[in-house]
Amino acid sequence: MESYNGQEGEQQVKCVWVHGPIIVGAGPSGLAVAACLSQHGVPYVILERSDCITSLWQHRTYDRLKLHLPKHFCELPLMPFPDDFPKYPSKNQFISYVDSYASRFSIRPRFNQSVQSAEFDPTSEFWVVRTRDFQYISPWLVVATGENAEPVIPSIAGMDKFHGPILHTSVYKSGSQYKNQRVLVIGCGNSGMEVSLDLCRHNAFPHMVARNTVHVLPREMFGFSTFGIAMALLKWLPIKLVDKLILGVARFMLGDTARYGVRRPKTGPIELKLVTGKTPVLDVGQVAQIRSGNIKVMEGVKEITRHGAKFMDGQEKEFSTIILATGYKSNVPTWLKSCEFFTKEGMPKTPFPMGWKGENGLYTVGFTRRGLLGTASDAVKIAKDIADQWMTFKDKSYRNSHIILLKST
Repeated sequence: MESYNGQEGEQQVKCVWVHGPIIVGAGPSGLAVAACLSQHGVPYVILERSDCITSLWQHRTYDRLKLHLPKHFCELPLMPFPDDFPKYPSKNQFISYVDSYASRFSIRPRFNQSVQSAEFDPTSEFWVVRTRDFQYISPWLVVATGENAEPVIPSIAGMDKFHGPILHTSVYKSGSQYKNQRVLVIGCGNSGMEVSLDLCRHNAFPHMVARNTVHVLPREMFGFSTFGIAMALLKWLPIKLVDKLILGVARFMLGDTARYGVRRPKTGPIELKLVTGKTPVLDVGQVAQIRSGNIKVMEGVKEITRHGAKFMDGQEKEFSTIILATGYKSNVPTWLKSCEFFTKEGMPKTPFPMGWKGENGLYTVGFTRRGLLGTASDAVKIAKDIADQWMTFKDKSYRNSHIILLKST
């Protein structure tokens, strides 16, 4: 039964009762929870602000992107990658895999449903999730918007003076349009390194800012995934010893990266990843380009000028374009109201592996800082926990249909 909130002349909002959890976000995390719920026979609704699934991968990634880890570390629950996919699937192959995943489990998100607010009502003990046209109500809320919902745009003195384009890597696609141009890439994580490499391969002249320390590791050691080797060693050895072994091999294979301006943190790469979530850069050719001088490593930017930038070491150079490889952030604080489970940065306060469940039917997925492997683990736990509760509802009619529209009071 349909009804509307609001007085005459105001925007009318449909009130929707959901016979299962509300999942916010149709990226890999939200889809993984949906698939696991379907295995338990639990209905759900997925709300997605864009017009497609995995919108980050489809709209905000560069063309040469590949999975950084072997595919078996990145598969979603209940469905492996196709056997004929390469060890490190490309962006388009990953999107194809996720499309097949959604089709296999009949996942049909509600698109163009940007959540304006979500709040737990202690009186009714239900979650109320509001979009522009709908108000969704459910006992359970799954936050699946993830760690990378919004690009981080830094504030650098003089940015408004620059004569050329300044863009974030979320809108960068290919270096083909920058041939023979001098480009400043601000950031030296995986995105900054890979964009710089892509620019090299299209005959541009990238200058990469390495203000912070970062670990650079070979993607593979002795024919095996560096990540896989580390995970195997951690079963037998303490983390500091594993880091020491990994760094020893990395120095042998890549040399001392500090000589080229890329300084390593004092904490080892695996420990740093597990404690802070900071991911090491996996080398796929960047170090060789840095050594040869094709990628120039620069110190921190002091100021953007009309035609380029001044650097902390006193240098000043001209650039035609500036690319911000400054990462992403969670957007949870902008829409999840009156909730103490998340930090002001939009990350669960409870660390992995217990950060997947909050109070009052709140769940989170895609916030482990452990990539798709962490997502898959949490999705299985969330679905089982909700299924156990859903099956115990005394009012069996509650499970007779997927969605009903309630009359507002």
